[in-house]
Amino acid sequence: MKKVFLIFAVLSLLVFIRPALGLNSNTDSSNSVSAISVDQVDQPQGDSIYEGAFNGLKQFYNYTGFANVETGNLLMILIGIIFIYLGIKYDYEPLLLIPIGTGVILGNIPFVAGNQTGIYEAGSVLNYLYFGVTKGIYPPLIFLGIGAMTDFSSLIANPKLMLLGAAAQIGVFGTFLGALYLGFSLPEAGAIGIIGGADGPTAIFLSSKLAPNLIGPIAIAAYSYMALVPVIQPPLMRLLISKEDRKIRMKPPRAVSQKEKMIFPVVALLLTTFISPSSLPLLGMLFFGNLLKESGRTERLADTARTKLIDIVTILLGVTVGASTQADIFITKESMMIFGLGAISFVIATCGGLLFAKLMNLFLKGDNKINPLIGAAGVSAVPDSARVVHHEGLKSDPGNYLLMHAMAPNVSGVIGSAIAAGIILSFLG
Repeated sequence: MKKVFLIFAVLSLLVFIRPALGLNSNTDSSNSVSAISVDQVDQPQGDSIYEGAFNGLKQFYNYTGFANVETGNLLMILIGIIFIYLGIKYDYEPLLLIPIGTGVILGNIPFVAGNQTGIYEAGSVLNYLYFGVTKGIYPPLIFLGIGAMTDFSSLIANPKLMLLGAAAQIGVFGTFLGALYLGFSLPEAGAIGIIGGADGPTAIFLSSKLAPNLIGPIAIAAYSYMALVPVIQPPLMRLLISKEDRKIRMKPPRAVSQKEKMIFPVVALLLTTFISPSSLPLLGMLFFGNLLKESGRTERLADTARTKLIDIVTILLGVTVGASTQADIFITKESMMIFGLGAISFVIATCGGLLFAKLMNLFLKGDNKINPLIGAAGVSAVPDSARVVHHEGLKSDPGNYLLMHAMAPNVSGVIGSAIAAGIILSFLG
């Protein structure tokens, strides 16, 4: 990290000394995508070769990133480097943070407008790739891959745990009200609210429909808090759940037959999409991917969906979402409020799941009681939230394995956030 800060110090020095060198006179660099007019230098008769060479170098400099960089660009590049660092050093969702961090850097390299370079310039390569974000194409493909790699056995075996996934969605509607209070419009508040579901693809899908101007901040906030699940959730678990409750051992789930696994995606698809037809692109692909996995006849398609396809889409989604955070567009008061609301919504969603699990235990007896920790897995950060629950349970009781139980509210959280997005879209779209 010391080397990184040294590089930034050198870059900053170049930025601040350019006026002293007389290299800023022909450049209007109000932002990274502003048009820059560079005077063509006519060589009068008798000019020395040295003056011509200097003017050529000056013109070249005016086209470089050093001449056009703003403080906001440097700040965003630093944030991109931090994302990459967190993904590599601490293994915080590296498959997401490393592409997003790289995209943030790409989106904030200063350039001269008009050369089809930036992500917001029509005809640029990044703009074409960004089309999948703005039109909501990438999120359903992500859901297809998630469905092909998800085992719904724990949810089928213990359907009541689906209530925990529903309870965690309180973060969505709480954030929606908070965004309205801060002055966002109804569609913008709806798009911001879905951050509380801790589901990046769903957040991108909904914001592409309701608030395309806020896709960048909403997506970055959603993925950031997904990556910070191991940091945010454990303190809330220890605060709200007593050590005695954390030691509750749940009875093993019953065995689920292959026939049940094959029937589940079809029945779930019909039930959820009839409740919320607007969520069809997400839930349709989720359960289609799961059917590919469980049918036993389409293993090649399932393998493609959960490996090659989802990997390709994750790369494109991460890089383009990151590149959309150009400093002049991203560093705004609205973006900062979105990040604040996102943090609050994630806390509310986690607490909602934990407290509802404690409430459920009031009506359950004996070995039917559930460990309230699994309520935190009601957010749809799959499978990180379930893993955090499992590790927190092991700290209280080294022989208490909660992962299989936590996966039930975790996958129901994915379904719940998609249904919530569909409901919001049907009212505000």
